[in-house]
Amino acid sequence: MALTPIVLALNAVGEPTARRVAEALGCPLHGRVDRTNAEITFENALDRARDLFAAGHAVIGVCASGILIRAVAPLLADKTSEPPVLSVSDDGAVVVPLLGGHRGANRLARQVADALGGTTAVTTAGDVALGVALDEPPRGYALANPEDAKPVMAALLSGGGARQTGEALFDLPDGDAVEIAVTEAPEQGGSAKLVYHPQRYALGVGCARNASPEELWENVSQVLADARVAPGAIASINTLDLKLDEPAMNALAARLGRPLRAFSAEDLAGIEVPNPSDVVRDEVGTPSVSEASALAASGGVIVEAKRKTPNTTAALARAEAPITTLKGRARGRVSIVSLGPGQATWRSPEASRLVQQADELVGYGLYIDLLGPLAAGKPRTDFPLGGEEDRCRHALESAAQGRNVALICSGDAGIYAMGALVYELLSRDPADPSAVSDGARRVEVISNPGISALQAAAARAGAPLGHDFCAISLSDLLTPREDIIRRLHAAAQGDFVIAFYNPVSKRRRTLLAEARDILLQHRPADTPVLLASSLGRPEESLRYRRLDALQVDEVDMLTTVLIGSSHTRLLETGDGTRMFTPRGYARKMAGGDLASEGAL
Repeated sequence: MALTPIVLALNAVGEPTARRVAEALGCPLHGRVDRTNAEITFENALDRARDLFAAGHAVIGVCASGILIRAVAPLLADKTSEPPVLSVSDDGAVVVPLLGGHRGANRLARQVADALGGTTAVTTAGDVALGVALDEPPRGYALANPEDAKPVMAALLSGGGARQTGEALFDLPDGDAVEIAVTEAPEQGGSAKLVYHPQRYALGVGCARNASPEELWENVSQVLADARVAPGAIASINTLDLKLDEPAMNALAARLGRPLRAFSAEDLAGIEVPNPSDVVRDEVGTPSVSEASALAASGGVIVEAKRKTPNTTAALARAEAPITTLKGRARGRVSIVSLGPGQATWRSPEASRLVQQADELVGYGLYIDLLGPLAAGKPRTDFPLGGEEDRCRHALESAAQGRNVALICSGDAGIYAMGALVYELLSRDPADPSAVSDGARRVEVISNPGISALQAAAARAGAPLGHDFCAISLSDLLTPREDIIRRLHAAAQGDFVIAFYNPVSKRRRTLLAEARDILLQHRPADTPVLLASSLGRPEESLRYRRLDALQVDEVDMLTTVLIGSSHTRLLETGDGTRMFTPRGYARKMAGGDLASEGAL
């Protein structure tokens, strides 16, 4: 999906220009805190530009070009997928597209320059000499062979002309050096020929539950072949909303690289089609799925009637003009986003991207607040502590309406967090009153990894998790107390390094002391203990204790407790105390079992 550009203002001098750009483009303005009056603020310009670029936003910085270059340089990899980056002088006189010529940077630069009455410093050869970017066709058109854009452009820049067939998409000099073909039919391109497809077609598909993806693909391929329509001319794949979670449907959308859209039975039932079916009506509430959804999406006419296989149907409809606005509802998505302990630099680029793409943020209010300006202006639904099931349920049901929802979690969402609860809700029997709706069961769910509290604590301390370790939650709200005690004895006997999550609360004050006493039966009294609080935040603190000196009153819910094994040691360095657990390399070098196994 194309994400909204973001304008960055770094100082008061450039802020008026930045505001003019934001108003002209209808996009947000982010400003340096204490130096601008922007409502959405940031402290570090490099971090903000890097986060936005990683999330897929076009970045327009009213600042020196070098600042933006230094910010995004570590992330550069593929020029065909990277978003535009533009720098604008404080007075708005010069607009420089730095990156993203293949993703609309030059066009965006011209928009900005027109709004400011400035000049663009475009250096892309094709744009300078010919005023076109061949790999960036107009909306509603798809380039079938983008890999050939470079040699075709080179031929044009060498003084050759172009023969345009079908319709003239670009203002190019006439000639026979290259061909620019615009066609709905399949056509072979090459190093001297670019093929563009106007996306006038909507594909309608239906299938039985768990139909073979290959069967649906073969059916669709035959429909396109019979109609002599190229896959690139398809604007969307359309079906009944009950089929949004079908593997065959989603595999088809991925294979064609086109969005999947859905309509309700009520929406489809009122559409007149060539081949209605009473059997289909009795099964799903509408006499047609494939033909009706193709018509609903295109607003046009059927050009290839329903084709049936044992488990699938497919039909094709054509609109009068290229389809640039998609109808129907997308398959909703819940992104289970892991923020890490809270420090922005510990948040993965993927997490930032999922937050930026989301239509709605859901979570415990404090966790959403940790996103800072990244959450500014986004719809959010906050839940208190103790509302874990409510927040997961809300995320799923909101996604069932076609929204892209980010469920915000601290640490790693798969470790003592919301990831497991989301899947638990999806697994409940539909007859259970606490189960989620059928629509919620059809949404896409993806999980994003994060830095867990135990990882953050270990990194700050040194390497206490250098050998076998485990994690135990000391909260008996969700786990029976006797199970926790049993696990404590097992971990103590196994001599694991142990990370305690949820060590205490205002009401739970006894299990940590019991855990200490159990461990003292199996490891030395001077075993190192790390108390790590508010990791990654300004109030972060690290404290070391002996196991026999561990006191409950020193620990709160924001503290991660790491208990060393009998081999864990403390080391005094020039940078302070460090905690580590030897892996056993000394034994390996001495010719122990590890040497013969070749372990690392």
